[in-house]
Amino acid sequence: MLALDNLSKTYAGARSVLRGVDLRLAAGEYIAVMGESGIGKSTLLNLIAGLDQPDAGSIRFDGVDLADLDDDALTRLRRANMGFVFQAFHILPYLTLAQNVALPLVLNRVAEDETAARARAMLAAVGMAGREASMPRELSGGELQRVAIARALVHQPKLLLADEPTGNLDPESAAQVLGLLREQVKTRNAACILVTHSQAAAATADRILLLTAQGLREAG
Repeated sequence: MLALDNLSKTYAGARSVLRGVDLRLAAGEYIAVMGESGIGKSTLLNLIAGLDQPDAGSIRFDGVDLADLDDDALTRLRRANMGFVFQAFHILPYLTLAQNVALPLVLNRVAEDETAARARAMLAAVGMAGREASMPRELSGGELQRVAIARALVHQPKLLLADEPTGNLDPESAAQVLGLLREQVKTRNAACILVTHSQAAAATADRILLLTAQGLREAG
């Protein structure tokens, strides 16, 4: 599904952020990427999502080289095939939980009745059944992250990118969210890249990769 070959990225006036990164990711795989602060973990996710461009190397998603796509095509690919979960949740405070979860479906122009049904079903899948009309201010951090996972998965993306998704959660909530994330990824046969500083979070993945100045390597 995803193939990175000899990927490199350097920002103007800065040291090389990524160099010689290679990766193969198949459907159903759930991997964790760890590494020191500033090594380029979030940059790697941005490159995979097509939000930034590498200086060298290639990124192929379902056989398509991202370098061959213009901005509109990248937006369509990202919108249809990728889901994102962030440390800061990014749940919109003025929308209900159902409206927040439905956003990817609205952007993909899914019919209104189907959108409502899928958002309701996805909230139920993450343990938030009956909370469709609730507002974000009524939720705990762990509950907000559940909603964020529901929103990331509602349009059935092939690839889920999670950037420190438990960084703002207490250990109990973090464990629950990570268990839910893994369960949903496996149930839907999606691929997932989890970027984390947490050994406990990384331990939930199928394999752990360490990002270094020389590229990605198996941890341990």
